[in-house]
Amino acid sequence: MALPASASASASAASWHTARARGFTLLEVMVVVAIIGILAAIALPAYSDYLRRGELPEAFSTLSSQRVAMEQYYQDNRQYGTNTCAEGKISFSDMPTSGAKFSYACKLSGTNGNQAYTLTATGTSPHTQGHEYTLNEAGEQGTTRFKGDVVSKTCWLKRGSEC
Repeated sequence: MALPASASASASAASWHTARARGFTLLEVMVVVAIIGILAAIALPAYSDYLRRGELPEAFSTLSSQRVAMEQYYQDNRQYGTNTCAEGKISFSDMPTSGAKFSYACKLSGTNGNQAYTLTATGTSPHTQGHEYTLNEAGEQGTTRFKGDVVSKTCWLKRGSEC
């Protein structure tokens, strides 16, 4: 028995409609791409900032341990050095040696040139470039550069622009 003409036409229209419903329209794909783009625009800077904040403690701990070494040297010699910090007995150029995110330096100052010092940590990794932190003999912390901008803060900035 054959189907009436109207029944066969509706059956073929139903199969065409079912086949079309399986795919995505261009508009749906464009909406998904736009949502992914918005999420990426928010997530990537936040992740980069997260990585930067994770690398900063290296500078803080190394500066603090170098300050302890300088104070120990001062206890033994009643000065921080005559020509160089701790007369080269403490290495400031290569601490720590592997995987360092910062480079370190020490500069003598003061009335006699050896009664004060400033330790400096300068960012060297992609996330810490543009960061510079200081610590002196009085234990005063300072930030001279933060995220590439020159600043003058009396603390170690980590996240925002306020101590």
